[in-house]
Amino acid sequence: MAKLDALAKKKEEDLKTFEPRSRGYMIFLVIFMGLVANMDNYISLIETRILPDIRGYFGLSQPEMLTLLSIFGVISFAVFFIAWFFDAFGRKKGILLLIATLAIPWLLVGLLPQFLYLFLAMYGISVMATQSNAWQIPITEESPQKKRGLYGGLTFLIGLIPLYALFGGDISSALGWQWAYGIMFFLFIILLIPWYFMKEPERWTRSREEDHGGKYLKIKAALKTLNRKDIIYVLISSIVYTLWSVSFKMGTLGGGDFYITIVNYSQDEFDTILTVGGLLTMVGALIGGISMDKLGRIATLIIGCVGSSIGYIFLGITTMPVFFWMIYLFMPVILSYIMVYFGEIFPTRIRSTAVGITNTAARSSYVTAPLIGAAITLLNPDMLFYWIVAGLLILLPLFSLFIKPYETKGQSLEEIERDR
Repeated sequence: MAKLDALAKKKEEDLKTFEPRSRGYMIFLVIFMGLVANMDNYISLIETRILPDIRGYFGLSQPEMLTLLSIFGVISFAVFFIAWFFDAFGRKKGILLLIATLAIPWLLVGLLPQFLYLFLAMYGISVMATQSNAWQIPITEESPQKKRGLYGGLTFLIGLIPLYALFGGDISSALGWQWAYGIMFFLFIILLIPWYFMKEPERWTRSREEDHGGKYLKIKAALKTLNRKDIIYVLISSIVYTLWSVSFKMGTLGGGDFYITIVNYSQDEFDTILTVGGLLTMVGALIGGISMDKLGRIATLIIGCVGSSIGYIFLGITTMPVFFWMIYLFMPVILSYIMVYFGEIFPTRIRSTAVGITNTAARSSYVTAPLIGAAITLLNPDMLFYWIVAGLLILLPLFSLFIKPYETKGQSLEEIERDR
């Protein structure tokens, strides 16, 4: 008991010695991480718009395309190594690895689009990086405790600017679908400028000295440092994030084919629907950020899950765009909860590693979601059950509340580590 009290006292003393970053630096960091998040978001969602173009280019049916994406989605399980790299070598070097992995594969696809399996392999590598969500870590560690939800939400908001909807179709039409992806390489070159000015979070620097003896954290050592509480929260976060990922992946994979092939909307009509949906993701991120600071993390999860489920189920029943827009409004509310809560609930020494385990588990969605989608569309070509299944899946994260997860609203990272 005395040892625990001494550790708690030390944490409180550590809290007092952290120098908060200036407001100007926090604005810079939010914008920079927001742009990194936008690379992530663009690569994740551009497929909604151009997947029919890719299928046409390679002469594949929807079930065939989804099955291939499922097979190569196995690559995304390697996301754990990006997360471990953040804990082992620091957040700044980690961000460089992240944006390089998001961009360089698509330059190869842009130059060599005719090779189907090259595209699929680069797709697997790139979406592995999109699912690390590691851009959230510097924001979590640098934000003041009372504004962590807001800064996280604003970063997520910038990340959701729907460039994929605004420009993806035009790029695909003018230069080919491959450059709708390949343009990310040029954004990577631009982002090297703000990356140069990024600072290493003091929490990581201190954790490396105190917890890791100034050495880089080896993978085996990182896993061994997980205690019982860490493992419980890893399990909770893995289940919640996996269910969200499967549900949303079904939405992004099925949206274009549903409206263009089944509902018989024109490409321009769907582009308009998708653009509105993309703009609503920004509103959803803002709602999520404000809700987390005002109502709490748990209430935010409930709002997001219920709203998303209504959107999915009634989209299948009615085909009305308003329910498609509900998906794009409420799914980011859940993701803002995931980004903030599962970043702050773990201690600094293994924060990125623990989040990486969560993200690795959630990457099963890149295998299961396309397979579920392919099976349902074969059995039910009008996709009614496709949307109903996605809507029921997104309600399942609410069962995690029976475990009574720790509410972190308004607390510092050190207080959370001590009291959870």
